[in-house]
Amino acid sequence: MDLKNLHIGSMIKEKVTKSDIEIHRICKFLNCSEEDIIKMYESPGIGTELLLRWSKLLQYDFFRLYSQHLILYSPQSSMDYIQKKKTDNLLPDFRKSLYTKEIVEFVLQKIRKGEMTKSSVISEYKIPKSTLYKWLHKYDMINK
Repeated sequence: MDLKNLHIGSMIKEKVTKSDIEIHRICKFLNCSEEDIIKMYESPGIGTELLLRWSKLLQYDFFRLYSQHLILYSPQSSMDYIQKKKTDNLLPDFRKSLYTKEIVEFVLQKIRKGEMTKSSVISEYKIPKSTLYKWLHKYDMINK
């Protein structure tokens, strides 16, 4: 799975194939035609309401793919800027430093395959050095 270049339509199609759900059931649930479903499979992005319905139908959190993309590829903002901009907000605050199992495996796989060095992972993905070494220690102990 390529988290850098997300193509949500192909990911949905893959999940539908694995779930073995019939096309007429999908059409009925989403209230659309087979042609519309095929267009969604080819689309690199779809609306949030529709993505929510796909997530419910396939029992898979497609939004998490976007969250993981943000964690790995969004630029780290300046702490001064964040402190100056702090205001009461109606939206909930999320910590960027929450790493899912998929992200940990993704990063460790890059290191194990030799695609990236530890220092390049730290600099590109802004993962703290101590966190990366804890992951390496923890998952190397499990794999032995």
